[in-house]
Amino acid sequence: MLTNYHGFHLIEALHLKKAAHQFTASRYFRMVICAIIGLVMAWLPTEFYHIDGLTVIEQRVIALFVFAGLMWITEAMPAWGTSFLVIVIMLLTVSNAPLSFFDVGEVTGDYGRPIPYKNIMAVFADPTIELFIGGFVLAIGLTKTGLDMFIAKVLLKPFGTKSENVLMGFILVTAVLSAFVSNTATAAMMVAFLAPVLKSLPADGKGRIALAMAIPIGANIGGIATPIGTPPNLIALGYLQEQLGVTISFGEWMAKMVPFVVIMLLIGWIVLRIMFPFKQKRIELDIKGELKKQKDTYIVAITFLVTVFLWCFGDLFNLGLNSYIIALIPVAVFIVGGIFNRRDLEQINWGVLWMVAGGFALGVALNYTRLSNHLVESIPFATWPFLIVTIVAMLVCFGFSNLISHSATAALLVPVIGVIAGAMHSATGDAAIPRQMLVAVALAASVSMILPISTPPNAIAHSTGYIEQKDMVKVGVIIGIVGLVGGLGWLMLVF
Repeated sequence: MLTNYHGFHLIEALHLKKAAHQFTASRYFRMVICAIIGLVMAWLPTEFYHIDGLTVIEQRVIALFVFAGLMWITEAMPAWGTSFLVIVIMLLTVSNAPLSFFDVGEVTGDYGRPIPYKNIMAVFADPTIELFIGGFVLAIGLTKTGLDMFIAKVLLKPFGTKSENVLMGFILVTAVLSAFVSNTATAAMMVAFLAPVLKSLPADGKGRIALAMAIPIGANIGGIATPIGTPPNLIALGYLQEQLGVTISFGEWMAKMVPFVVIMLLIGWIVLRIMFPFKQKRIELDIKGELKKQKDTYIVAITFLVTVFLWCFGDLFNLGLNSYIIALIPVAVFIVGGIFNRRDLEQINWGVLWMVAGGFALGVALNYTRLSNHLVESIPFATWPFLIVTIVAMLVCFGFSNLISHSATAALLVPVIGVIAGAMHSATGDAAIPRQMLVAVALAASVSMILPISTPPNAIAHSTGYIEQKDMVKVGVIIGIVGLVGGLGWLMLVF
């Protein structure tokens, strides 16, 4: 999918740089250390955990959580690789068809409740993942027909040539595209638009920094606007639906989160204007790329509009279709229309889907084995102040997300926070608690953008050479604080 963007070389360079360090001796050493710690956690006496009724299976799940967390934090292997590895280890050790060495149910009476292997494998076809696939396929269609470029040009045109307005234009357009297209792909495309503009601005001015920083601000915050905007959103929604029975529709999510996104984007614009004022008062944009006027273009445009309309307003017409089913309609249309082919199938970001599946698998393990019940009974979550728990969860997520993958952080934290949220819901009867807490974690991940390594859009913007790390840190800290405080208040208000 990304190969169609003019800014693809930036992403390719980023991925090659990461790949060069994927399996060095240092990484193998980290893998071994993580594995040893995980094994120790699995074989310690159950009394060590001070959890009443803890079974062998549940202890193995705890060890898996520790192993996955350490692997993600140390980046011993790519995040998607860790997720897949965790799923395989689950099948071998805690499923109902494990490696014979681990099947000691007849020997010990406290073996626990093994997970059906079909339940573990089913995470790869979870409805939430199908929703993401639908988003990817729509993005591929927009890219192949040039509609993404056309949309960007049309949306940027009303902002004119005044420097501050052009800055606002880039922030808003990046955010709109990021709500439906990969944040990474959007950032690459917008940086490609910006490249000639940045070169034309005065070298001694700070306007170039403002425009370059507009990309990660727009991409990261824009992803909050829709369920498919960023993986943490889907991880939170998937856990809410599958484990807690709480549903948030596509339209409901947008209705509640778009106003917050708009406010955050305006704050980002003001911050950039103040910190990096323009020396040149006017900017001329020359965006290349023409719309391909052909049958496929009309099919993609109509399908995109209909799909988004159904996502947002389908419930009003009582069509009986949920967001997950609607997401697969464009896939079918594009296949029948010859727009989506085998090579496009290879362009889907399967790494993200595997990453999300790993998080779902941990959630299944936590709940099916009843480890979540034992944790709730052993730790008085329900007596903890809701606000304090939510603030701590957001801060932990923010801290991790600035250092490791946002998806990995969400996959690790959402199942744990989900247990606490479920306990508080049961104790208080407040149905809003699970929604507020898990969406808060997803939101905290999205506003984490302090370092170049924090997100792909940050890395792409930093690769332009116009942003120093100290500038990114300053902006990231401000956006992070405002996003965490404002986001918590917003969630308390609308959920």
